[in-house]
Amino acid sequence: MSNIAGHTIKKDVVAIRSVEEAQHADDTVKRLLRRALNVDTAVQVGLLNNRGLQAAYNELALAETDLVQESLPPNPVFSISRIGGGGAVEIERQVVGDILALATLPFRSEIARRRFRQAQLRAALETLRLASDVRRSYYRAVGANEMVGLLTDTKSMAQATAKLAAKLGETGSLNKLDQAREQVFYAETTADLASARQEAMSSRERLARLLGLWDGDLTFRLPKTLPALPRRPSALPSIEVDAVTHRIDLQIARIELDALAKALDLTEASRFVTLLDVAGIDRKTRDPEGAPFRERGFDIQFQIPIFGGGEVRVRQATEIYDQAFNRLTEKAVNVRSEARNAYRVYRSTYDIATQYQREVLPLRKIIIEEMQLRFSSMQAGVFALLIETRQRIAALRASIAAKRAFWLAQSDLQSAVNGGGTADAQNETRLTTTAQAGGGGGQ
Repeated sequence: MSNIAGHTIKKDVVAIRSVEEAQHADDTVKRLLRRALNVDTAVQVGLLNNRGLQAAYNELALAETDLVQESLPPNPVFSISRIGGGGAVEIERQVVGDILALATLPFRSEIARRRFRQAQLRAALETLRLASDVRRSYYRAVGANEMVGLLTDTKSMAQATAKLAAKLGETGSLNKLDQAREQVFYAETTADLASARQEAMSSRERLARLLGLWDGDLTFRLPKTLPALPRRPSALPSIEVDAVTHRIDLQIARIELDALAKALDLTEASRFVTLLDVAGIDRKTRDPEGAPFRERGFDIQFQIPIFGGGEVRVRQATEIYDQAFNRLTEKAVNVRSEARNAYRVYRSTYDIATQYQREVLPLRKIIIEEMQLRFSSMQAGVFALLIETRQRIAALRASIAAKRAFWLAQSDLQSAVNGGGTADAQNETRLTTTAQAGGGGGQ
């Protein structure tokens, strides 16, 4: 399990089983928290410190005990009875063994091994899911921090212009309409800043829960801005093949299908005989005259298939196998679609974020510089300059939202290839991008 998850996310994955391992994990977490977290260190802290993940590893340990239990031969049953009356005494001892269970032990052991492999993959899937959730929460929290910083500066500017508008209104140099516009911009910016701060606090708390942090560890530090965009997007021409090959939930479904095939073979092999017990008997009898004699033998019990020859059980096992096969096929189709869509969202969010970085923001900067030159030469008024400044702030807000959407889409792409993502993560990323970009442009 640790090899699968560790190779995929390239982080240390530890199932804590001793005091020494717990202390080592705690020391590693405290060392990572001494500096500002990046996305990789945040994921590592979550993998070492999240107790829900450790509970998933406990379930894996329980599955291992089931494997050991199913690999053992059935225990014999020993019974002893004593019957007396009329001066005679009879003592009987029996040792009963389930021959059918012993004969089918190889089948059951193989099925148990496949079930344990499934449990290993489920634990790996939980590991990948936690890593994906941590990445998404990290980008949300850092993006909220960046938005708070921008709106804090915007509020200071809006407050200054609102005061200036009020003074100009007192002298009659500014009409009430323009005064109201400046006042409402300041009021809206104040409300937006309050909302952004609340979003930043909620995002930070969500991240803290995933990292398993509490008490003194809640003072962990995050960057104030999101990471810069990569110089070029990843080219993944074989995204569908990669997803079908590496998705852990598909591997789980394949193993389930194999286990059901083994179970179907077992059902067909034992369709006519469902009970076969053999008992060894040792009986000692003493008659009223005191003469003892001893008898030994055996007893066989089996079920006679008069009313049913196992057709129902075989039919049930066949339908269960066919059901698993159809679900595996459906999942493979869905995985390919999810991978294609995740890559399209990844590329489109990269293009949008890059468009803001390379085109929109530089052009807005040029406009502001030109307006400042016109203002200095008395060719434009102060409020015309402020209007362009607001437009640039709106573009900055939309740029932050687009950059955050890209990093969320990159996380979703990793989940689409390896597994562990949520079903609606890609739709959520796309809707969040549209809503925030639209909201930013309306200021």
